[in-house]
Amino acid sequence: MSLDTLRTLLADKLNGQNPSAVLGADKPTSQQPMALFDIEEQTEQFLAIQPGDASSKGLLTGVLGGVGFVFALLAAKSFYSGGYDESVLFDASIAVALFFIPFLWEVWRPLSLPILFNRRTREVYFQQDNELFHTPWDGIAAAAYEFHMMGPYTGGTRNAALEVLIHRLGQPEQRMLLSLGLPMGKSVEMQQGFWEYLRAYMNNGPWFDEQGNHSESDEFVKSQLAVRYRPSKVLRNTWDRILEKRQAAGGKNYLDLSDAVMLLGTVVLHPMGVIQEFTYNVAKRRSRKQWPELVEERLRPDGPTTRLIDLERERGLDV
Repeated sequence: MSLDTLRTLLADKLNGQNPSAVLGADKPTSQQPMALFDIEEQTEQFLAIQPGDASSKGLLTGVLGGVGFVFALLAAKSFYSGGYDESVLFDASIAVALFFIPFLWEVWRPLSLPILFNRRTREVYFQQDNELFHTPWDGIAAAAYEFHMMGPYTGGTRNAALEVLIHRLGQPEQRMLLSLGLPMGKSVEMQQGFWEYLRAYMNNGPWFDEQGNHSESDEFVKSQLAVRYRPSKVLRNTWDRILEKRQAAGGKNYLDLSDAVMLLGTVVLHPMGVIQEFTYNVAKRRSRKQWPELVEERLRPDGPTTRLIDLERERGLDV
């Protein structure tokens, strides 16, 4: 795999019509590191980019278990006050079922595995349909390119993808371009900033500053990861914004109707967000067991440091 191969694929894909950039592990882009919203987890050993179906996992349980559960309990309380004991038991059973049935269904359904960047072995892993794909970080071929989508209601929207070239384990002739995160609403410059974040993590990490240089402090990394949307934090973020508004106004006439409506809405939906995130985290922990042993052992702090490409070369494969 090489940058020349990627340039050929990119030329065939775009026909030179849209802005694009070929990227590499040792090629600075002049952009500052920016995590965007796609990083699911970052440790000293690995960085995980969340799978495409992550945003919907836990949503059904959140809606039924959060909103439906609360309304069922309120109905049960109303029946209890009226002395209808049988109706109380029935509504309480519905409330429990509204949580546990969708929760078990979502947790047992497999969640796609994330894209892993392993600092210890300096390689990238991705699994699709139980087939493992990978590429070494050193010499990695990546590209960011812009494309437009047209819709009857939205008109033209600008998007930009960030992709890396990887190949199937044991079959290096089977290659694919893997998208690192969702492209919607992004520009080539934003994707270059994300690539700089990955470069800083793999080359200078695990912690680094706003210029991508190594740092003993994780302050900048934490500030970048904090922008990721978390349903359970919406209420806290809304409240913090209201407090900031109050402080700016000196505590006088700072709360308007939109603030009150927003706060009330986040309070009502807060149980849904908490349950959605809890369900996703449980499903995520279960999904990690799907990684083959070759990957799992290399994610451990004391695991082997040999790269998968080295194992392929030992078998005489042309990679």
